[in-house]
Amino acid sequence: MVQQSAKVLWNRALGGAYHKIGLQCRRGMGRLKPGQFVMLRVSGGVNPLLRRPFSVHMPIESEGRVTGIEILYKVVGQGTRLLAGVTPGDSLDLLGPLGSAFLLPENTRRIFIVAGGIGVAPMVFLAGHLLNRGVAAEDVTVFVGGRTSSDLLCLNDFDRLGIACRTATDDGSAGDHCLVTLPVELAVDGRQPDVIYACGPLEMLKCVSGIAENRGIACQVSIETRMACGMGACLGCAVAVRNAPGVYVHACLDGPVFDLQEIQLFEPAD
Repeated sequence: MVQQSAKVLWNRALGGAYHKIGLQCRRGMGRLKPGQFVMLRVSGGVNPLLRRPFSVHMPIESEGRVTGIEILYKVVGQGTRLLAGVTPGDSLDLLGPLGSAFLLPENTRRIFIVAGGIGVAPMVFLAGHLLNRGVAAEDVTVFVGGRTSSDLLCLNDFDRLGIACRTATDDGSAGDHCLVTLPVELAVDGRQPDVIYACGPLEMLKCVSGIAENRGIACQVSIETRMACGMGACLGCAVAVRNAPGVYVHACLDGPVFDLQEIQLFEPAD
């Protein structure tokens, strides 16, 4: 973990409320892994005082080494509005990389990746990492869901990797007219994967976790939650531990990526 001033390389609007920002980092990113995050604050200001957490979307590489990171973000409040206003050459206060990463279990071949809305942010990095680890592109299927077509992000990125992508929207404006968890469930029942990776809204994660739990499929989820510090000091990102009433872990220190067997996201069936 390194605190540093990161230089803005680009800050591009993607349409709607979505943006991508590239940051040059002097140090600390050499061992970056998919699923980790950073805490960012627009430098020189005190409002908002606290940093905001962002999943690392992609590493930026030069001459075989990681020299920066790209962040995919959605403007939803004051902190992200300020972030959308920075320009190349500006500097951001950056703390990271932080947190746990997605892991590739041994003897894994067939993989499902499930993303809802901005939950797709760490998944392109993950998909590329899996291919670099020897997983075949045809053995990976990505499911991307959103409220409407403008919320379906990174489809071209997965296409460039040669990975099949299924889409679903709540309003039917693109892909299947349903929650993204429905095509996931149908695909699982058609040909079961070895592991499911998921990131998105809590209700989506609960449903994906239930699908995996009921069929005995390994599942890793990245928890989207508000964090004030990113280092375990504020205890504001508590997640219930499975089979341990009253015991909690914290998304910033113990996550944000958790194995489904570690945490309790949904009420178990009677």
